Amino acid sequence: MEGSDSAETETADTLMTTVSHHHFGDEMDEPAFSISIIENMKEDYGLFVWPCSVVLAEYVWQQRLRFSGAGVVEVLGAGTSLPGLVAVKVGADVTLTDDSSRLEVLDNMKRVLDLNKLECNFCFQVLGLTWGVWDASTFSLHPKFILGADVLYDASAFDDLFATVTFLLQCSPGSVFITTYHNRSGHHLIEFLMVKWGLKCVKLLDAFSFMPSHKASGLSGNLQLAEIVLDSQRAEIPVLH
Repeated sequence: MEGSDSAETETADTLMTTVSHHHFGDEMDEPAFSISIIENMKEDYGLFVWPCSVVLAEYVWQQRLRFSGAGVVEVLGAGTSLPGLVAVKVGADVTLTDDSSRLEVLDNMKRVLDLNKLECNFCFQVLGLTWGVWDASTFSLHPKFILGADVLYDASAFDDLFATVTFLLQCSPGSVFITTYHNRSGHHLIEFLMVKWGLKCVKLLDAFSFMPSHKASGLSGNLQLAEIVLDSQRAEIPVLH
């Protein structure tokens, strides 16, 4: 499995279920902890650990002092939840979210929690959140960090995504959106979206500049990580029609 440390596969009827194991720590031989993820490529693209998730999860581990004790970490389009689970392990209060209509993905999140012996409680919850749709649960979120791995894949959803990100950043002054993505057409697209939504990039990294060699060897493509915040010089935020 690309980017994972190991995998076990079970086949039942036409469904292929894989449990991948991801290790985190400063020493490869003695990881601080491991996370197991249930994947199913036959069901939904949200049920597979994509390379951007591996990169973002590793970044959270390496930046663990920033996340430890953070009031809330919000994961947009969490899918298999690997970055969010790392955030839980390093001491953050986490809300994992995915599209509220994708019940199979939300259910898989809960199965992954059970597999890793984690319980939904006051500091950890699973929530359906559809980009660009505002409901009571959206207004209750005040994240310090917003995480999004490989969320820039559907151009038709970009405005809804950035509207949601901008709203959450406005709800929590000083908060940061950290996203990993395949840089398929240069940085121009994300720059355009940031300008449109009154955001700015404060850090841009090539994934291979910080990934451990044993994890980087299983990845391919131009993978980048960006930290994005509100641009205080932009007063006007566009309105969706």
